[in-house]
Amino acid sequence: MNTMAVRIAGVTIPNDKRVEVALTYIFGIGRTSANQILQKAQVERDARVHSLSEEEVNRLRAIIEKEYRVEGDLRREVVSNIKRLKDIGCYRGIRHSKGLPVRGQRTKTNSRTVRGNVRKTTISGKRPSAQKT
Repeated sequence: MNTMAVRIAGVTIPNDKRVEVALTYIFGIGRTSANQILQKAQVERDARVHSLSEEEVNRLRAIIEKEYRVEGDLRREVVSNIKRLKDIGCYRGIRHSKGLPVRGQRTKTNSRTVRGNVRKTTISGKRPSAQKT
């Protein structure tokens, strides 16, 4: 029984969740990767994090550190890939620098998230009439 908070790859994993879900709190690990890690470490998917033994936690930690690129390293790699695209001036790099969708999505509508939820409504060109005094 592990009552302390479990830290793997610099991330504190929630104690009350199933291990399968808790591993997804680490950047770079999704459900599929989490299941593969649990299978290699021979840890049950349905077990809760607080019920893991210290040995099981160490096995998980060892597999993640050895075989997966997660957290800081992965974030650095993603940033460097985007920087490379910008430097060579390719289409995707230009879209990244302009803050527009990169993967061919339409921009007339539906690109709010990548543009930062910008809502521009057009107003008729007519000036408001002067106030009466």
